[in-house]
Amino acid sequence: MPHERIEAILQSELKRLEAEGRRKGKETVVTRVLPQSATRGPRFLIEGEGEKPFLRMNSNGYLGLSLRDEIAAAEHEGVRQFGTGPGAVRFISGTWGPHLELERALARFHGREAAMLFSSAYATVMGVLPPLITPETAIISDELNHNCIINAIRLARPKERFVYRHLDLTELDTRLQEATGKCKRAIVVTDGIFSMRGDHAPLAEIQAIARKHDAAFPENVLLVVDDSHGVGAFGATGRGTEEQTGAAADVLVGTLGKAFGVNGGYVVTTAAIVDYLRETATTYIYSNPISPGEAVAATKSVALVDSPAGRDLLKRLAGTARRFRDGLTRLGFETIGADHPIVPLVLHDTPRTLALVRHLRERGVLATGLTFPVVPRGAEEIRFQICADHTAADIDDVVRILGEFGHS
Repeated sequence: MPHERIEAILQSELKRLEAEGRRKGKETVVTRVLPQSATRGPRFLIEGEGEKPFLRMNSNGYLGLSLRDEIAAAEHEGVRQFGTGPGAVRFISGTWGPHLELERALARFHGREAAMLFSSAYATVMGVLPPLITPETAIISDELNHNCIINAIRLARPKERFVYRHLDLTELDTRLQEATGKCKRAIVVTDGIFSMRGDHAPLAEIQAIARKHDAAFPENVLLVVDDSHGVGAFGATGRGTEEQTGAAADVLVGTLGKAFGVNGGYVVTTAAIVDYLRETATTYIYSNPISPGEAVAATKSVALVDSPAGRDLLKRLAGTARRFRDGLTRLGFETIGADHPIVPLVLHDTPRTLALVRHLRERGVLATGLTFPVVPRGAEEIRFQICADHTAADIDDVVRILGEFGHS
């Protein structure tokens, strides 16, 4: 079939995205991993860069678990026993023993009655929110929540939709008051860690506001938290923003694809809510789950995090992140937050941000620049992400390279 007319339109759209600074462009392709040494973290070879090694400062794998021998061995054993894929969606014949074992492990880890696996954290939010949002629901969302939350709310079409200014708890309280008497149910939804900034939601205060208004809604006020960047990377034992703030969400979403180093997403909550979601969450019902091998590996990861070795990794991660933040401060750079391994370097200028990303890459450092319209104009930044397998020498090298740019 001829399709040159639509191709011309699509090419025009791509040019528009490029002109607006929104086109992502060619993806960086990793071709090989060079293992870490006593003084140096793992390095990565990139397509088109020959044998030049790169340090990744833009990985979500905060604990470095994806490259640990025991996690890889667990997945290999799972594949040996159960094959490489589930072969069906779960309600047909795609539920395997390792899926149930992992769900039980996640429920125990988070102190909840039940857990439910999805193919990704994005799919989890898209599957969880719409069934919980009825035509008589008010949804109240932080303005900097992740794209998956925004799209899930669009899909659900609640009766009332409010967006409050980032971390503005007074406005959150006001929005719940406005919904009183209009809606039977209210849902407050927030990221735990805000991925572009590395700051976290004050969950204890948000929980208190939700409880304050709960009696005014016949079907309760639910607090839903997506803590994909928090779980496994935040808190003394890796329980994320809940642990850091001393609060507990009614519905908590996490991921296996960041700190746990494998693949997939999950929700933990009450048994009744999980039972309901298994019948109504479309991204669960109509999508294959993660493979049994991945489930075996993820169960091993959860056990490792929930152990003395895991706590040691978390201490190392926190110390390494502090070392990097201190280095940025010494150089006079601006950053956000204080505790999480996401460390933004705020530059307030698109050309300078792009120039610094190039400067880093030319010297073997991969970092992600965020410019308008991905972030508001004037909030341009480079998002560095610290991992437990970064060494002190790695951090000092990056700080030195940044210093060279700052004085060039």
